[in-house]
Amino acid sequence: MQLRKLYTTNTITFFKADVTTKLKLPFVINGISAGFPSPANDFLDINIDLNKYLIKNPSTTFYGRVKGNSMMDAGIHEGDLLIIDKSLEPKTNKIAVCFIDGEFTVKRINIEKDVIWLMAENKDYKPIKVTKDNDFIIWGIVTNVIKQL
Repeated sequence: MQLRKLYTTNTITFFKADVTTKLKLPFVINGISAGFPSPANDFLDINIDLNKYLIKNPSTTFYGRVKGNSMMDAGIHEGDLLIIDKSLEPKTNKIAVCFIDGEFTVKRINIEKDVIWLMAENKDYKPIKVTKDNDFIIWGIVTNVIKQL
């Protein structure tokens, strides 16, 4: 998976998804036990291509590297790579990359009749109320988070 840097902001660095490459990796189809060990080598003859598995709409999918900790209670941390699909419909409780008043942010969205709330997943951050006075768009919906351990 090749990343091509597109744009950097204070909160997210954006990359275009390159899905032209194919990399088939061994895949344990029956799952990996988090309890007692099980023999997995018998199941390594199946492959998975992460481009096909993680990216459903290649022409509208981008990556974004997270800066900051406002979403840490949702498991999204500084340095994580978000997979963002711009073609998905925004819905309440989805995690979205939003553009508000000249800045990008990633937050959980709560859509009401006349107002949208951007909800952080960190108690140190207050919800952001989006009104008609804000310059605002929901740029895309986060579909996956890739992190290094």
